[in-house]
Amino acid sequence: MGMCLPCLGGAADDVVVTPDPDTKRRQLAEAAEKRQKETTNRGIKNPEAVERKKKKQEEMEKQAVTAPSGGGGLRWQVG
Repeated sequence: MGMCLPCLGGAADDVVVTPDPDTKRRQLAEAAEKRQKETTNRGIKNPEAVERKKKKQEEMEKQAVTAPSGGGGLRWQVG
């Protein structure tokens, strides 16, 4: 017959020690960050280029907001 109680021998080696709560919390946070990064980069061959393009677009929008809209710029003339 098999031994099913740890006091009967050998089963003490099979016990899994769980990490303390702080370590477990840190590991879970790291795993969540990794999953989030993977999902945001899914289907993108070059994520760095996409990030640079996004920052450039934001800077252009910021400049458009701060630039005066009335005068000083180039104007189109037809005719």
